[in-house]
Amino acid sequence: MKKSIIFLFLIFGAMVNANVRMPLLFSDGMVLQRNKPIPIWGWADANEKVEVHFNKQTKSIIADKNGKWMIKLDAEKAGGPFELIITGKNKIVIANVLVGEVWICSGQSNMEFQVFKTMNATEEINDSNYPMIRHFGVAQDMSGTPKLDLKQGKWEVCGKETVGNFTAVGYYFAKKLYAELKIPIGIINTSWGGTCVETWTSRQAFEKSDYFKDMIANVPQVDMQAAFEVYQKSVLDNINKIQGFDVSMENEDQFKDPNFQDTKWPEIKVPSLWENQQLGNIDGVVWMRKTIVLSAEQAKKEAVLYLSKVDDEDQTYVNGVLVGTNNLWDKQRIYKIPENVLKEGKNVIAVRIADYTGGGGIYGDPADLRIDFKDSNLPLEGLWKFNVVQVKISISPNTYPSLLYNAMVNPLIPYAFQGVLWYQGEANVWRANQYKKAFPLMINDWRSKWNQGNFPFYFVQLSTYNEFNGNSKVGSRWAELREAQTQTLQLPNTGMAVTTDIGNAKDIHPTNKQDVGKRLAAIALNNVYRKKMVYSGPMYKSMEIKGNQILLSFSNIGSGLSASDNSESLKGFEIAGADKVFYSAKAIIKDNKVIVSCESVPNPVAVHYGWADDDTEINLFNKEKFPASPFRTDNWEMLTANEKYKVSK
Repeated sequence: MKKSIIFLFLIFGAMVNANVRMPLLFSDGMVLQRNKPIPIWGWADANEKVEVHFNKQTKSIIADKNGKWMIKLDAEKAGGPFELIITGKNKIVIANVLVGEVWICSGQSNMEFQVFKTMNATEEINDSNYPMIRHFGVAQDMSGTPKLDLKQGKWEVCGKETVGNFTAVGYYFAKKLYAELKIPIGIINTSWGGTCVETWTSRQAFEKSDYFKDMIANVPQVDMQAAFEVYQKSVLDNINKIQGFDVSMENEDQFKDPNFQDTKWPEIKVPSLWENQQLGNIDGVVWMRKTIVLSAEQAKKEAVLYLSKVDDEDQTYVNGVLVGTNNLWDKQRIYKIPENVLKEGKNVIAVRIADYTGGGGIYGDPADLRIDFKDSNLPLEGLWKFNVVQVKISISPNTYPSLLYNAMVNPLIPYAFQGVLWYQGEANVWRANQYKKAFPLMINDWRSKWNQGNFPFYFVQLSTYNEFNGNSKVGSRWAELREAQTQTLQLPNTGMAVTTDIGNAKDIHPTNKQDVGKRLAAIALNNVYRKKMVYSGPMYKSMEIKGNQILLSFSNIGSGLSASDNSESLKGFEIAGADKVFYSAKAIIKDNKVIVSCESVPNPVAVHYGWADDDTEINLFNKEKFPASPFRTDNWEMLTANEKYKVSK
């Protein structure tokens, strides 16, 4: 009996192995790239004959000794729907296949950001009957080594029932392209929020880079479990070193008590996510405490505690009394403080924060972090004490390089497509200067791996977001990252959508994704589809010092420079002398140049424009309403000059 079962199992196994199998990317509703050879690939038995039929083409091949095979169909014109039929010892029929334009959409949360979260989402979803637009959502996955297929993913036809979960930037780009071209548009969405550029880059790229090869040499090629164990020890060792004591939940109930002595606890800036500070990328439970001193008059008044936002869950105590709790990571915490809780002298706010995934801590607008009395308020921003009492150890995409490239990019190769849309950089602001090398490395890496030439690679420059109150006086990491993105335009066939005017200084995820998609589409329509138009705002080109003035020249001025609010003066310009101290400057447009001056700087040498985390007020545009990119004319050392990518060993 046992022999019969084993025999049947072997037969069944052989039958399973005999089946021709296709990558998940090849499925009903797919879009193939027009006007280029079309790679079709999959797996079969060793030396099995595989035949592919599409439209009027029929081609065959013999699978190699490992069962892998690939056929390149001749280029097709836009059209469909067709059937793609693959025949070996079995037959696969892929239905409703279109031929048109395919774009890969990748990056972090602003690319992941779905249509249903955007402004005017209801109207957009109601206007989504575009069956020629198709979206493939790549399931989020990590791998220590390159994978041959995706964990999950499927093509969806655009409509009211599906479009809400599409990448918003990708969809609004596709919608504009379809309006102009009237041919099928496919978007492949492979994105993951909060991820750095290094995780999207292959190991081979780092190994070939003189700049990064020493870094990658210290990263072992191990399986995820081994990597997890290494990472676990590294995280705990780091936190113990920062705190000066072990991670432990023992006696944590004492931490809400106002009489508890927290003098040995370290301090951290609030509001700001832990990931952006010394704690780094951790999930778990952290107590945070703030001691304030109140007058007798303040203590008697009605008071409301504004705690900005807490990622993910908080239990908030004032002088040992629970005043509120919430588990919604993006909601404002507003807690009324009961009568007789506050007292004259020292008062303690203690917050137990549980972070389950992604960012953690108290974050948001500093103005939303305060105690309100009837006629006054007490700001709470600044340094708070903290104690990490529990760490939930898990490998994130940023734990090691290449984890997302391996699982979410490599399986897409060598699918034919037109170009890439990229929205990422927020996770790299701490290493903005190094991004000047890391971002071009990734672009060249993808181009090398796909072997489809220098395909179009269009990206979104970071919009305004006041994360650190950065500016010319104290330095701005966000401005430095924007500069790194601008310098990446030196690579061939790249383009950048500037978004300074459509961001939100208080929200890292601005909801106006429509204009982002349209600006990316303008680049593509001009560069790829030869529909000549102005597609970029002014870009700084050169400067000339004339006495106490600096004259700035720009490229991409369209039909002329202008101020977005039609005012006579431009905002956001600063000027400095040899002392490197910047002053707000008068700036006017004359003969399509900008003249900058300041009475406090009689001998100017450098100009900054929009050099701040929050660059909302800047207003230099061209007459076609494209904003100018922020810039600086100097090459003085910046905040992130020496920040390097480090990996747990």
